[in-house]
Amino acid sequence: MKLLFILFSLLVTTQENHWLTNFDEAKKTAADKHEMILLNFSGSDWCGPCMRMRREIFQSSAFISFSNDHIVLLNADFPRSKKNKLSKEQEAMNDQLAEKYNPEGKFPFTLLLTAEGKIVKSWEGFPDASPSAFVDQIKSITDSGK
Repeated sequence: MKLLFILFSLLVTTQENHWLTNFDEAKKTAADKHEMILLNFSGSDWCGPCMRMRREIFQSSAFISFSNDHIVLLNADFPRSKKNKLSKEQEAMNDQLAEKYNPEGKFPFTLLLTAEGKIVKSWEGFPDASPSAFVDQIKSITDSGK
């Protein structure tokens, strides 16, 4: 029994969610699957609250199990370190997203969008919620849209 618990724990902790980086691809996937898009603006290598959000919210089992089957994940990252430098094409795509959805340059900044890109809800900074409460906020909106 102990071995089963350990194996299950390892499986849950090694699960990951798949973040897209292309807005057009995210919109197409969301439209095809009839889902909403969760767009997260992050500074993955310099923004403490962004790193905390990734670690405590986005990598939580509650978020992973919900997001895998209910929303399309889109990340617009703005790293500063040379070793994490994005391609020019990706930088341009992220800049376009920031111009449209995050002109004030807030980090982290998370938005729930329709498949067409309309803002439904936004979270500025690290959410004042547990991972399951954060998921419940998203779920209440996505469930009401169906």
